[in-house]
Order: sequence, then C-alpha cells, then structure tokens
Amino acid sequence: MVAYDVFLADCPARTTLALISDTWSVVVITALGRGPARYGELRGKIGGISNKMLTQTLRRLADNGLVERRELRTAPPGTEYRLTDLGRSLLVPVCALSRWAEENTDALLAARPA
Repeated sequence: MVAYDVFLADCPARTTLALISDTWSVVVITALGRGPARYGELRGKIGGISNKMLTQTLRRLADNGLVERRELRTAPPGTEYRLTDLGRSLLVPVCALSRWAEENTDALLAARPA
C-alpha cells in the first residue's frame, strides 16, 4: 500500500482533495446521497449551478469513480446519475462538512471585518 502525504507538493492525494473539496462536488455528492437523479432533477435541486458547471462536475466525478452515469431507455431518452460505492463512502464526511457550513455561517459572517 502506498502512503500518501498531502503535505508533499507532488502527492496525488492533493488532487483528490481538490476534487472532493470543490463546492459543486460537495453539493452534487450530497444531492446524489438522497438517491439517483436525472440531470434535470439535479439542476432543479441545486440552486445557482449552470448547465455547464453541472455537466463538468458530473463528468469529473464520474471520471474519478465517484458517480455512475446511466442512459435511460425512456421517451424522451434520459440520463440518470447515482453515487458509486466509492462515492457513497464520501457521504458522511461531505454531509458533515455541509452541515458545519450551514450551522456556522452566521459566526463566520460576524467575524468578518465591517
């Protein structure tokens, strides 16, 4: 087993941190934690995300094994996204981070200089 160290400049774990700490990644992972969703459902659930950003985020998460994309044989054709086992393993820390942000935003805003 390789030992990764995020303090090393060339450590691949830094790329992993960048992927999973991105705001849109956290929001998409949290949304998909509630179950599989079509693109339009995700777009409607996630306020403020553009089509381009949602597409890029889903593609990046899928390319890294966190999200699975499935073509639906429906009329009209659709696409469904779901978390993989690896993606589901992120739910506890990502949901904890999201909850912390929601609970502490007032304190952070109050701490900013006027």
